Amino acid sequence: MKTPMISRLAGFFIICGILFLSGCGGGGIKSTDTDSPTSGKFKIGYDDSYSLLMEAELYTFQSLYQYAKVDTICRSEADIINAFMKDSVSLIVVSRKLTADEEKQLNSKQVFPKTTKIAYDAVALIMNRENPDSTLFFDQVKNIFEGKIKTWKEINPTSKMKELKIVFDNYKSCNTRYFREKFDLQKLPEACFAVHNNAEVISYVEKNKGAIGVISVNWVSDKADTVSHSFLNRVKIVGISAPGHTDPKGDFYTPHPAYIAEGFYPFTREVYCINRQVYVGLAYGISSFIAGEKGQFIVLHSGMVPAAMPVRLVEVKH
Repeated sequence: MKTPMISRLAGFFIICGILFLSGCGGGGIKSTDTDSPTSGKFKIGYDDSYSLLMEAELYTFQSLYQYAKVDTICRSEADIINAFMKDSVSLIVVSRKLTADEEKQLNSKQVFPKTTKIAYDAVALIMNRENPDSTLFFDQVKNIFEGKIKTWKEINPTSKMKELKIVFDNYKSCNTRYFREKFDLQKLPEACFAVHNNAEVISYVEKNKGAIGVISVNWVSDKADTVSHSFLNRVKIVGISAPGHTDPKGDFYTPHPAYIAEGFYPFTREVYCINRQVYVGLAYGISSFIAGEKGQFIVLHSGMVPAAMPVRLVEVKH
């Protein structure tokens, strides 16, 4: 299985420098009553898949601009978009654009949302550390989600494990929607079930040898982050082959940033900030920050691929 060496420590130290400089001078104006790109108060919503990323982004932004106060809603993607349509949140971070019908509904209210691509993400599959398998062919994954493969012996005849279980974070999350759309599924197989969030997916897989967990890569990608590193120690990430490849000695790719950027890892998606404010306010400021140089370093540090920065791949020869 191919393993890249990708340095994100540079981004981490730059972020630390930004925080240090923010203590030397103010950002924003001395009034939370004035809604500007760097001050005021508003609410942002995001899918649980991006909670680690957004916690880092918002912490840094509010450290730089002390008069910006941001409330957050962390729920399933479906709930977040529903809140956005009802004007309960001004800015959302999700892994899909609004549909034509959703755009039309907002336009009828004289709301013309601005969509900004901020990252390339991947859906990671994780296994129990005691599972002897660590790779899957793309077509095996497809057959699992189509209900054609139900046991581990159908994947590995020597396996001592029996039924295969697939656990999602939430039936209304972006992770569930991703595989339904990827494989054009009318419904998920009986082997699938959902818990409440990405952290619970990791806990379930850690305790159940026959489980495959479905999570956003930023939950298990950052070895420098204590939360992500803790989760990464408890499970292992599955390597996936390219579609159509069936050679056991062929290449299998894990969702490292370089393999996401190069298109080698097959389960990737785009991440967007969608802003419905009709003026240049705090929602605009935060989405611009995330899409800017400082915010993009945080994206890279979180294990995803920045939408506006190149990622270099250095392959280590064993």
